[in-house]
Amino acid sequence: MIRILSIVHWDFLSGRAISALENTSCRFLQSDLHPCAKSFLSKNLSYSSMDELYASAEDFEALNASIAKRLVEAGDCVYLMTGSVSPSQLAEIQRQAEDAQIPLEVLPGLSLGEAAFPDKSFDARFTLHNLPARLHAEQSVVVEEIDSPLTAGELKLALSEYYPDEWPITFSVMAPSGDFQSSTIPLWMLDQQTDYNAATLIHVPGVPFDDLTRFAYEDLVDVMARLRARDGCPWDREQTHESLKQPLLEESYELLDAIDEQDDDHLIEELGDVLMQVVFHAQIAAEQGRFTTRDVSTGIVQKLVYRHPHIFSTVKVKDSAEVLANWETLKMAEKGQKTETDALRSVTKSLPALMFAKKVQKKAARVGFDWDSAEDAFYKIYEEADELKAAMEKDSNIAEEMGDLLFSVVNVARLLHLEPELLLREAADKFVDRFAKMEDLVLKEGKTLSDMTLPEMDVYWDRAKAIETKA
Repeated sequence: MIRILSIVHWDFLSGRAISALENTSCRFLQSDLHPCAKSFLSKNLSYSSMDELYASAEDFEALNASIAKRLVEAGDCVYLMTGSVSPSQLAEIQRQAEDAQIPLEVLPGLSLGEAAFPDKSFDARFTLHNLPARLHAEQSVVVEEIDSPLTAGELKLALSEYYPDEWPITFSVMAPSGDFQSSTIPLWMLDQQTDYNAATLIHVPGVPFDDLTRFAYEDLVDVMARLRARDGCPWDREQTHESLKQPLLEESYELLDAIDEQDDDHLIEELGDVLMQVVFHAQIAAEQGRFTTRDVSTGIVQKLVYRHPHIFSTVKVKDSAEVLANWETLKMAEKGQKTETDALRSVTKSLPALMFAKKVQKKAARVGFDWDSAEDAFYKIYEEADELKAAMEKDSNIAEEMGDLLFSVVNVARLLHLEPELLLREAADKFVDRFAKMEDLVLKEGKTLSDMTLPEMDVYWDRAKAIETKA
């Protein structure tokens, strides 16, 4: 039988644990370099250390496999883990022992956290290398084996994603006597202490919601549910999918502005506003029993995996062009589109007109229905402009010919790899800026635009344009 127990100090061991150690000829010690091993070493019991496996293992997975193999080969032994029982290591030992049909017993004992913080409760216990990808700040945790300032710095960064920088934590380190010396410090000072070893650990109490300074997606979902609750916000409770269409559109355009400004703070704000719209719609649907935020997340993850077989399967691609070609093919199959016309008709009708036109053209181009170059397409602009001129002279089909001209301009922009929607927006912004410069020049001379003729305004317009050119 393999018996496993943890040691923080000999005085903390149970009678069963001491008996197991004293009545066996085969003892393994996780590490005789660990501070928690000192009291065991003072008993002068024979043992074999796993330290050389720590030195030779490439990673923790390989280390755990090597330790488990050594224990299974010994068969009847006691394995003394220093500090606390490692869940990942224990799982591997259990797996190999079960395969070898060797009984295994884990003897009860104090963990390092329980010994260091006897008056504190905690919901979970980790080390830095097995810290979960997501923490829950409302939970109190113990993190063990903070053996260096570097480790402490890495841990501080990880915890600061969830806990406030000023949040008080208890820092504790085992002294040579075996006693724990503890102090309360703010989280941001974790890597600025004077003493670290393998028996250094911290206790982080849970944070009430009102004290949080960082939030996760799940927090946003919870807040939205609270706002939509019966005793929630009257305005939020009144909203529907239909009433939120315009806010979603506005938030999307505000996000585009933030991207153009290259201001991270503004970008964070606008991304949050768009994300709120997503959660808002999902919460409304959840209340109606239709779907939840998890269904939304599931759908997009499944779509990304399905449309990236070159990442999640065995498909090979040579460049991004092949990636896009595969994407469109998979998209058509996914949506049950059997013809290229089906693909064209699937383009979202609510897109702005310039974006809609560009997307339709791109889908037609997939099957070769396209100009060879922007230069070739450019001559279509002349043709459509002449047709518009003729329509204006006849006062017939003007709107149709104007649409054809705009469609031709979009074609040229697309073939030049430019986004017509953004180009027109930039042109309008430039017009506003130049108009402002023109009016400023007029006002400085004691005049007003409303009292001027168009030819007079053109003079100032050209002056404003000249100022831009010099700048």
